[in-house]
Amino acid sequence: MNNLIILPIVIPFLAGIILIFFNKNIKAQKLISAFASLLAIVVSGIIVHTVHVNGIQSLAIGNWEAPYGIVLVADMYASLLVLTTSIIGFTALLFAFSSITPDREKFYFYPVVQFLLLGVTGAFLTGDIFNLFVFFEVMLMSSYMLIVLGSSKIQLRESIKYILVNIISSALFVIAVAYLYAVTGTLNMADLSVKIADMGQTGLLTVIAILFLVIFGLKGAIFPLYFWLPGSYQAPPAVITALFGALLTKVGIYSITRVYTLIFYHEPSYTHQILAWLAALTIIFGVIGAIAYWDIKKIIIYNIITAVGVILFGIAANTPNAVEGSIYYLVHDMIVKGALFFLVGAIIAITGTSNLRKFSGLISSHPLLGWMFFIATLSLAGIPPLSGFIGKLKIIQGGFEAEEYTISFVVLLSSLLVLYSVMKIFINGFWGESSNDEVYKGKSVKGMIAPIAILLVLSIAYGFGIESISPYISQATDTLLDPTIYIQAVLKE
Repeated sequence: MNNLIILPIVIPFLAGIILIFFNKNIKAQKLISAFASLLAIVVSGIIVHTVHVNGIQSLAIGNWEAPYGIVLVADMYASLLVLTTSIIGFTALLFAFSSITPDREKFYFYPVVQFLLLGVTGAFLTGDIFNLFVFFEVMLMSSYMLIVLGSSKIQLRESIKYILVNIISSALFVIAVAYLYAVTGTLNMADLSVKIADMGQTGLLTVIAILFLVIFGLKGAIFPLYFWLPGSYQAPPAVITALFGALLTKVGIYSITRVYTLIFYHEPSYTHQILAWLAALTIIFGVIGAIAYWDIKKIIIYNIITAVGVILFGIAANTPNAVEGSIYYLVHDMIVKGALFFLVGAIIAITGTSNLRKFSGLISSHPLLGWMFFIATLSLAGIPPLSGFIGKLKIIQGGFEAEEYTISFVVLLSSLLVLYSVMKIFINGFWGESSNDEVYKGKSVKGMIAPIAILLVLSIAYGFGIESISPYISQATDTLLDPTIYIQAVLKE
């Protein structure tokens, strides 16, 4: 059964290679992509069930046992994120079938999406910090191609900034890994945890921990390292922005969570306190951006930044409720951000603009789209009993338990401001009279509705089915709070 762990990596890898040979046959590319993504969902679901029943699963590649060989590790935290990634990947493909232009399709859009999913999934499953860097690079190289695909002026301009920032981040990543290996003599994450616990987290190791926070913070877009994200994510089409917003920043969050709960958890008064205040500033600046803009795409993009801060505050607070809330909220945010960017893509397809001041009254011509946006809005803001509520509630509760009252209040206030920022789109864009009602009615978005509906149904089920999901989240929380569970599963101690 352990061999299943490698399948979420192998499936998109093989699919991406096969799709390259069908670059002129778009219909075949769509069929192969959809089948591969559905298969990945099934396999990921089986892995989640296996981990829930049998505990953490690990696979030593080439029979080189940890810590000497390459190890893949599926704990519940990674498994849930792999399953969510597979679902986002499938719905993004469905949305792309109706929205992506032929000039992008014929230039390897579908193979590159599979390689992007390969990088994201591999980053979640690797048990080795150097291979985390490798999968990061696979993910980033795919994103470089996606962000320039179509070669519009804004894409080319923003891609320079995006690529430059990530090249610097990758260079710092290699340096940090080299320093860590020089100090500890290992790169296996479970073995690193043991070695650092034995030798103590010295001042040098704490500096390395902060360096990793800078690296993953650049990728995850925490304050003040988020400056590249709004422009870069606005440039490509909505389906690509959805993949980036739902997946790429979450890999940065996952990496911070993993290293700060498994490796660098010995000096929380220093490392975690810095993370807590950076999270608070990330929330504040994310909210300011979201309420300041009248571009619907920018509003949702700045809400990505806000969510990053909320999730990382839960990790920084480091109490059972706060960590559990972060996991709840992370999965919720991946689903809802995907749905919201698809909705934004549908709105742009109808109106031809993302400027909220240039359209209104959409609900008269597209009522289903309007009410779907309304549900997504409530879920994003954490209105009970939808999916965002329980995660944010537990994060705030955990923050109070950690005596982080100021930042907990910031998280609470951010919910109201997030609600305001997205309700602004609903009130101004969907209500009111429309001077272009006949034009809007002539624009069909039927093919775009299905992927949005899938994600919204999942979001609603996630909120209402909290009792069924709770055992899985609790299991993931236990692993993050007690590193010995992960260590024993990987090193067989």
